[in-house]
Amino acid sequence: MESLQVEKRDGTGKKHAKRLRETGKIPANIYGHGEKNVNVTVATDAMQAAVRHGAQLIKLQGAVRTSALIREIQWDPFGNDILHVDFTRVSTHERITVTVPVELRGDAPGTHEGGTLDHLIHQLEVECEAGSIPESLQLSINDLHIGQSLTVADLPIPEGVTAQLSSETPVVQCMEKVVTEEEELAPASADEPEIIGRQAEEEEETNE
Repeated sequence: MESLQVEKRDGTGKKHAKRLRETGKIPANIYGHGEKNVNVTVATDAMQAAVRHGAQLIKLQGAVRTSALIREIQWDPFGNDILHVDFTRVSTHERITVTVPVELRGDAPGTHEGGTLDHLIHQLEVECEAGSIPESLQLSINDLHIGQSLTVADLPIPEGVTAQLSSETPVVQCMEKVVTEEEELAPASADEPEIIGRQAEEEEETNE
């Protein structure tokens, strides 16, 4: 579990938040478990590192000491800078619903048989204890041939974690590549300039 140092903040409003961000801090709120909301700040670089690492459950230290989920992150319009964070208090054995990345691993034989890979589910909502959130669900596609698919039932879901989708829901499939009419006509179109060129040369020879 990653740790973040937080400091209490007194000011609120857009101007105050802007001044905080200029000093390398992000405004945040902590709420939940029937306790009063607390306005805090967290270091920008530390928060960005936690997000890059895919952290969801955080150990808050400093002005507030508790385990908390990163419930919501507000980004700038370009999706580059974090503007605000909401944390919600949780206990490590409390069952919660979170979203976990679904990653493909390996090389699907079907892609060498003329098929194309279609990754249908990139994230899966699961229910589990807060202290047992999987970093990701890694699905092997080494036995995936053309015309086949893998479903939620094929995911390596740890014990105590429950998927919130039907086990029959396709996660990835390898289907035969569909050749469009434009692609079929492409070779003929590519030859056309050469034909025109030869016709022009023949006309010049005739004129001579």
